[in-house]
Order: sequence, then C-alpha cells, then structure tokens
Amino acid sequence: MANLIAIKGNKDGLRLQLDEAAAWDELVAALRGQFSQGANFFHGAHIIIDIGERALNDDQLTALLDLMKQHGVRPESLASTTRESRNAARAAGITARALARTPEPEERGDAGFIARTIRSGQVIRHHGHVTVLGDINAGGEIIAAGNVIVWGRLRGIVHAGALGDRSAIIGALELAPMQLRIADLIARSPEGGSNSYPEVAFVDNDQINVEAWDAYRK
Repeated sequence: MANLIAIKGNKDGLRLQLDEAAAWDELVAALRGQFSQGANFFHGAHIIIDIGERALNDDQLTALLDLMKQHGVRPESLASTTRESRNAARAAGITARALARTPEPEERGDAGFIARTIRSGQVIRHHGHVTVLGDINAGGEIIAAGNVIVWGRLRGIVHAGALGDRSAIIGALELAPMQLRIADLIARSPEGGSNSYPEVAFVDNDQINVEAWDAYRK
C-alpha cells in the first residue's frame, strides 16, 4: 500500500502524490495507514495534494478532506490535470492548480540542508534526510522521514524516521535534547547534561540508545 503514495518536496513545500490508477477505496485505506504511521510528521503540516489524472467527484474529495482533517493535515492546494477535480476543489474552498506531467527541475532530492540555527517555535518538516549546519535551540523542532544530523548543539526536539523507519539515526556534535524520537519510539535527554563529544542516537532492542560517534561507527 505504501507504493500508492509518494511524499515529495519542491520549492512550494511538501507534496502528497497519490497513485492515479489504484482503486479509490484502496488508496484511501493506504492514505489512512500512512497518516496513522506518520502522525507526528503530518500533524499540522500544509500539504499539496497531487492526484495527477485522477478525476475526483465531490463525494470523494469530501472524504479525502475529512480524512486529512481527522489527522490534523491541512491541504495547501490540489494539483490535477483534470478540470473536474480542480472545479471540485474550488467548490470545497481549496486552491486548485493545473498540473502538467513534465519533469520538475525544482524537485529536491532526499536530503535537506539547513545552514542556520533552528530557534524556539520553529518547526522544520522534510520528506528525507536532514543536515543542520547550526544549532537546534530549546523549543525548536525537526521532523524528518530520514536521518537527522546536526553540526552543532541539539537542545530542542528531533523526530527522525517519522514515517515509521526505525533504522533512522540522529547525530549531533552536542546531544542535549528536550526529546528525541525515532519512528514510534521516544527518549529524553539523560540527567547530567551533554557530553563534550559527538554522539548518535539509534534504535536497538526496541529502544533508543545513544553512543559516542566513534563507538557507533565501529
């Protein structure tokens, strides 16, 4: 079912690309499972819904929007090649975008690079891996589908593998987070403060462990 849904990023933000040919009920079931599995990744996110050549009627669009609302997902717009779907979107109060199936040069790869400090109250979401050249202050948050590496101090909240990938890791030069999450697991910073060497958090035996970077590499 995961193959029915693709999560991408471009200059406009996160894009949820839905399979054009799958049965509608099957697609909705896959979408419900994806929202449930990646609850923290999606909650509060503004997302472009890309349905390609699929023609949605009013009832189908209403069901899709209701499902998104249940999981705290906000539709930024609906992108479609069909006039019927765009008209249904406008009738529902959603911005509609004409979609041409041409290569998208603005499409980003799996990795996101942030060369600044993430300050309190800022939330960064990315569909792949994230590298931060800077600090994540207390109250700042990164939510990523892949790994998160911080070339600086990590004092805020980081959720790696946010779509359910327990193989994701979190690394930082100074690891003193308010909270770490990997997939469905949660850990807090241990008492006693941070160490003066790079560390990495990873999942082992159904829990999040932290090791010095040199030890983890071995």
